[in-house]
Amino acid sequence: MKQYLPRYVLGLVILLVLLGHSARIYQIPFVNHMDSLIYDVKVRLTMPQSLDERVVILDIDEKSLAEQGRWPWGRDKLATLMNKLFDQYGLKLVGFDVVFAEPDESSGLKSLESMARKELKEVPGFQATLRELRPQLDHDARFVAAIKNRPVILGYYFSSKDGGVSSGAAPEPVFPAGTFSGRRISFTQWVSYGGNLPEFQKAAAGAGHFNPLVDIDGTSRRVPLLVEHKGQYYESLSLAMVRNLLGNPPIIPGYPENAPGSYAAMEWLDLKAASGGVMRIPVDENAATLIPYRGYQGSFSYISITDVLNDRVPKEKLAGKVAVVGTTAPGLMDLRATPVGAAYPGVEIHANLIAGMLDATIKHKPPYILGADVLLVLISGAVMVFLLPMLSPFRATVVGSIVLLLLLSVNFSFWHVSNVVLPLANGMIAIVLLYAMNMSWGYFVESRTKRQLTVLFGQYVPPELVEEMSRDPENYSMAGRKAELTVLFSDVRGFTTISEGLEPDELATLMNQYLGAMTIVVRKHRGTLDKYIGDAIMAFWGAPVDDPEHAKNAILTGLEMDVALRELNKDLVARGWPELKIGIGVNTGPMTVGDMGSPVRQSYTVMGDAVNLGSRLEGITKQYGVGFIAGEATRELVKKEFVFRELDLVKVKGKDKPVGIYEPLGLEGAVEKDRLEENKLWNQALRAYRSQNWDQAEVLLLNLSRMSPHKLYEVYADRIAHYRNDPPGEDWDGSWKFDTK
Repeated sequence: MKQYLPRYVLGLVILLVLLGHSARIYQIPFVNHMDSLIYDVKVRLTMPQSLDERVVILDIDEKSLAEQGRWPWGRDKLATLMNKLFDQYGLKLVGFDVVFAEPDESSGLKSLESMARKELKEVPGFQATLRELRPQLDHDARFVAAIKNRPVILGYYFSSKDGGVSSGAAPEPVFPAGTFSGRRISFTQWVSYGGNLPEFQKAAAGAGHFNPLVDIDGTSRRVPLLVEHKGQYYESLSLAMVRNLLGNPPIIPGYPENAPGSYAAMEWLDLKAASGGVMRIPVDENAATLIPYRGYQGSFSYISITDVLNDRVPKEKLAGKVAVVGTTAPGLMDLRATPVGAAYPGVEIHANLIAGMLDATIKHKPPYILGADVLLVLISGAVMVFLLPMLSPFRATVVGSIVLLLLLSVNFSFWHVSNVVLPLANGMIAIVLLYAMNMSWGYFVESRTKRQLTVLFGQYVPPELVEEMSRDPENYSMAGRKAELTVLFSDVRGFTTISEGLEPDELATLMNQYLGAMTIVVRKHRGTLDKYIGDAIMAFWGAPVDDPEHAKNAILTGLEMDVALRELNKDLVARGWPELKIGIGVNTGPMTVGDMGSPVRQSYTVMGDAVNLGSRLEGITKQYGVGFIAGEATRELVKKEFVFRELDLVKVKGKDKPVGIYEPLGLEGAVEKDRLEENKLWNQALRAYRSQNWDQAEVLLLNLSRMSPHKLYEVYADRIAHYRNDPPGEDWDGSWKFDTK
C-alpha cells in the first residue's frame, strides 16, 4: 500500500478542495459556470417542446408597428384592444409585459384645455364642445375604463441603480415589512421602481414586476417570485396572474416541518384556490423560481396585436385563454439570453412561468441539496481516490465510467422524478480530475519508474519481469541482500579449438547465434542474465523478482538449453562449422545478490559459496562425460518433479564436506523406460561401489557399458582399479576429492 500513498494524498487534496466548494465554504467560479451550462443542457434535453394552447402571447411585433405606428401607441388604441379582447374574443386574463409610465398626450386634449383657459376662453360654444369631446380625447381615461373591473394585470420593473428615483405607482405589497423577520431568506432587494400611472394601477386587477434574475454569464434562468423594496415584499407578474386565475388567494410561505431550529429557509409558496386545491410553487434561497422552459421560442401561440385590432383572428384562438402582452420586435429591446435561445423574447419567460405553475412542473433547488451535493461528491470521490491507484488503466477506466454513470443516474433521477435540481459539475469534475490524476501519475511517474527499472534491470531480466516489477517498484532495488537463489553456469567445450578454426567474422556470427539462443531459453524461464564470460553464460533465479520455483526453472532452463543447442547445431553443420557442446552446472543455496563492482564498473550479480559451487559443477561435467550437473541442494527442492541420475559425492577444491551431484535426465514421466532401467542398474552399481564391494560394482559397470557405453562407467571402473591397490579405508564416506577447479 505504501506505493499508493502519494496518489492517496494528492487525490484527497483534490477531493477536499472540491468538497469545500460543495459545502459553500468558498465558491469556485469555474464550477458554478459548469453547473449552469450543465443545467442548460438538462433543460434542453428534457423540455417537452410542445405547444401550450392555454397561454397566448399578444405580440407587439414588427408587423404591428408597421400597421399601427411606432410604439408607444395611443391609449385609445389600447382601450379598443382591451374591449375587443374581453367583449368580442372572451379572453380570460391579460397581463402586460410593458409599463405605462407617462400620460398619453397624443390627442391634443392638453393643448385644447390650455386654449380653453386662455385664448378661447370667451369663444361661444368652445367650452361646451370641449366638454362633449373630452371623453373621446382623454385616451388615458378610456384605457382606465377599458381595464377597470376586468382581469388585467399590469407590469412594472425594479431597478438596483444607486440613487435611483422611483416613478409611477407601485401596487400594494403582498407582505408588509417584518413578515420574514428571523428567517434566513436572501430576498432580491431593489432600490427603486418604474411603475404605471396611478390611475392605471388603481383600475387594474393587480400588478407584478417583470424582472428576471440574470446570472453572471448573462443568462436568465430564474425569476424572483417575491422581491424586497424598502422592507416590503412584492410579487412577480407571473405570480400575480396565476393568483388572479385562482381567485386572488393569499400567498402562504412554506417551511419544512420538523426542521431544526436553526433552519429558517423558505422552500415554497402555497396558493389555496377557491376550489379548495393548493398550488405549491417551489422557491430557492432567494425566493426565486427556476423558469420551466417548455421549449424553444414559439412554445406558445404568438398573435400579432394588429390582427386583433383588425379582426383577423378567429375567436377560438383567444376565447378562454390567458394572454401576455409583450414584444418580439428587436427595436424594443425585450430579448434575453436564456438556456433555450440567445435572443429569447422576455414575454415568453412569463408565459413559461404561468404554464409551469399551472402544471406543477417547476424544478426545485431546496437548501438541502447542499448536503446532497457534499455526500455525492464525497462518495464518488472517495471511490476514485482509494480504488483507482490499485487498478490497471483499463480497469480504472471501467470503474471511473461506472462511477460517472451512477452519478449521472442519481442526478437525472432527482431531476426527472422529483423535479429537484442537484448540482452535477462538482461531482463530474471530481471524477474526471481524479481519473486524470491517476492516469497521469501512471504515465509520468510510474512509466518513469518503469523506465528506471528497465535501465537498471532490463539487460538482466526479461521484459515481462520488468513489467511485473514496475507494479511495485518500491520492493525492488539493486542494493545487496542475502537470499536463497539458484545459479546456472554454462560453457562451450573446446572453444579455443573452435575459435582457431574460424575466421573472426564467422566466430562472431557463431557466438551471437549461440548466446542469443541460450539467452532466449534463460529469459523464457524467468531467469536473470548475469553476464557473458567469453563463451560462458552465468544466470540466476529468484532475484530481483522473487521466484518460489527458482530451482525448477533453472533445471528446466538447463534441459531446454540442450534441446536448443541440438537445433542450433543443425544450422552450424549446414554451414560447415563445428558442432558445439556445452557443460551446465546448477546449484542452489544462500547467496548475496545486488549491484557490485567498482566506481568504474558495476554489475547486478550474485556471490557466495553456493555460486562458486555452481561454477565448479559446470567445470567437472567433462570429468563425468555429462552435459548437465545439479547440486544436491537443487535436487532436494525438485526431486519429485524431475528424474536425476546420482553421479557422485565430491569434495571440490577448498571444501572438506562432500556434496552430492546429480545429472537431470528429464521431467518425471517424460524419461524413456530404457533410461530409467539403466539408471536403476546404475544406482545398484553406485551402492556396491560405496560399500567397497568392488567385484559386484565391476560386474554391474561392465553390464552398463554393454547396454550404453558412457564415460561415467569408465571413470568408476578406473577408480575401482585404484582402490583395489590403495583401499580408502573403513571410514570412507564414498566421496571423491577434486584438487582442481
